[in-house]
Amino acid sequence: MDTASLIIHFHVILVLLICCNTLSNLAMAVNDSSSGGPTNFSTAILIRVAQSGEGNFKKIQDAIDAVPSNNSELYFIWVKPGTYREKIVVPADKPFITLSGTEASNTIITSSDGGDITDSPTLTVLASDFVARYLTIQNLFGTSDKAVALKVKGDKVAFYGCRIQSYQDTLLDDAGRHYYSNCYIEGAVDFIFGSGASLYERCHIHSVAAGAITAQGRETSLENTGFTFLGCKITGTGGNTALGRPWGSYSRVVFAYTYMSSIIQPEGWNDWGESTKQSTAYYGEYKCYGPGANRSKRVGWSRSLSNEEAAPFLTKNMIGGRSWLRPAPTQFKRSSSTNIVTPTGEH
Repeated sequence: MDTASLIIHFHVILVLLICCNTLSNLAMAVNDSSSGGPTNFSTAILIRVAQSGEGNFKKIQDAIDAVPSNNSELYFIWVKPGTYREKIVVPADKPFITLSGTEASNTIITSSDGGDITDSPTLTVLASDFVARYLTIQNLFGTSDKAVALKVKGDKVAFYGCRIQSYQDTLLDDAGRHYYSNCYIEGAVDFIFGSGASLYERCHIHSVAAGAITAQGRETSLENTGFTFLGCKITGTGGNTALGRPWGSYSRVVFAYTYMSSIIQPEGWNDWGESTKQSTAYYGEYKCYGPGANRSKRVGWSRSLSNEEAAPFLTKNMIGGRSWLRPAPTQFKRSSSTNIVTPTGEH
């Protein structure tokens, strides 16, 4: 090939590379535009809920319904103290909502339906990028059947300082990546269950009767799901409580740096009467402490994790959290104007 041909060949390659790069940038721009996500995470549109009538709405569901479908801005629904007797659904087409009280002890969402894990939840979250702060979410159906307080099926969902209470099947951690920080979760039978990929950090887990804390539903070794409890505390009144049993054949649960009271049974884990799951379930403990953390009588198919084995479970990277967990907004505006208001004071 002569010099002139080499120059022409080089120019052709250069043009092709430029075109490919331009098309790639355009594709990224289209993807970013089509995602419709917020560009400013420090400012949110404020909606107030107050039973007194001093807010924008008296019911939480009405406030959620007011958020436009496929919204492209953050919405902050501030729920003033009270007991809200309603069943709430956050639809899949309403992402980027924060539902917040000021204290979980005085901002309570409650219902009393039972018997079915699909229809009984007090709060159902189907949307992505949802955040809840300082709320009590409870189901008061009782002890006779399943009664879900919270169902989470959206991806990239976080709960901060919430109290989640029922008896059987309290928290249906159904699907998606989830983060629970400084939450109190109470129940007796399989009260944290589902197929989510979730990190529970500094949470208080309280068992009110003999049963199992977790029933994780991972079905194959290819699923990147499981529950990790990091720096948590387990207490209770029932005694003879298992750390978990496998709802799915490849169920995966890890407890790390967690205090375990004497309610934890010496065996620690239960195979739910299906011995074949002993070889596929992944149940691990790492540097836990307290009277219930003694592993001398643990079932042989559970694991005492090494430093290397535990490492993937000890950071938010296991849920990709560093890319989607966001701080609370610091500025607020009304949907009908661009006036910025502060989160404190009367609006």
